[in-house]
Amino acid sequence: MSRAEIRAEIVGTGRYLPERVFTNADMERLVETSDEWIRERTGIRERRIAEEGTTTAGMGLEAAREALADAGVTPEEVDVLMVSTATPDRWLPSTACELQAALGTHNAFAFDLHAACSGFLYNLSMAEGYLALGKGDVALVVATELMSGILNWEDRATCVLFGDGAGAAVLRRSEGERGIVSHHFGSDGTLAGLLHRPAGGIRKPLDQEGLLKREHMVQMAGREIFKSAVRAMCDASAHALEKAGITGDDVDLMVPHQANMRILEATARYAKIPMDRVYVNLDRYGNMSSASIPVALDECLREGRIQPGDTVLSPAFGAGLTWGATVFQF
Repeated sequence: MSRAEIRAEIVGTGRYLPERVFTNADMERLVETSDEWIRERTGIRERRIAEEGTTTAGMGLEAAREALADAGVTPEEVDVLMVSTATPDRWLPSTACELQAALGTHNAFAFDLHAACSGFLYNLSMAEGYLALGKGDVALVVATELMSGILNWEDRATCVLFGDGAGAAVLRRSEGERGIVSHHFGSDGTLAGLLHRPAGGIRKPLDQEGLLKREHMVQMAGREIFKSAVRAMCDASAHALEKAGITGDDVDLMVPHQANMRILEATARYAKIPMDRVYVNLDRYGNMSSASIPVALDECLREGRIQPGDTVLSPAFGAGLTWGATVFQF
């Protein structure tokens, strides 16, 4: 078998979701909004919000342990540990290194990748390349997001959208039909200001004025982001399907990044995939950034929504701006 035919197959998944459920009714008591307003514009009914003291690394640890157990893989067998997060517990060291120490994946090298909501798919692509080149046999990809920690809870345009959670996947080298079939990625840094945190880094260190203005919290230009997200996810899906040599008719299930119901419907419509073949948990969890796709994949696999032989399409879009889509054969 040639190197080009070697694939990376997902052999185990896991997820972690905080127990605390924060409903739209809870939001009504916190900010000027309503259940109807949120549901009509986003499709979200509730989300999970972590209790005080929860850490990004701690959530990722639980999801990673579940994925390793599901795959029947020991920590010592992991060759590379990749983490995506927009909400690290601290800037140094990486969240991946903290997870490595906690998991005992001492034979792996570990690093973080920052691509916001697209991060899980970006890391899958890197894991695929690493395994296909024969540099290792097992990769652990973790996406963990404590979004509640970077939200302005007085800004109804953003605080109603996001939730906390973590997902993980174990990948092995595969020489059969199953595995990652194709990817397509893109980014546009000229639009970075549409979704960002203005302060808190080297460029604009956080000071008293920035704290008062809450410039270290997420800011978003909602209408512009919506248009960019629809365009990017549709384009990425089309290219990924073309590279796989298939059409939307061949997709058994679309498992997209759970950003906004209208975005999901527009992407499915463009790809000619009916909504009964689109997995949606946005109503229960909100937007968990890069954790949304692995959490959804884990639910689909454990609920039997994905069967052996199924073709799955997963598109995503996030701050950066970044976007991408992946086609899997399970």
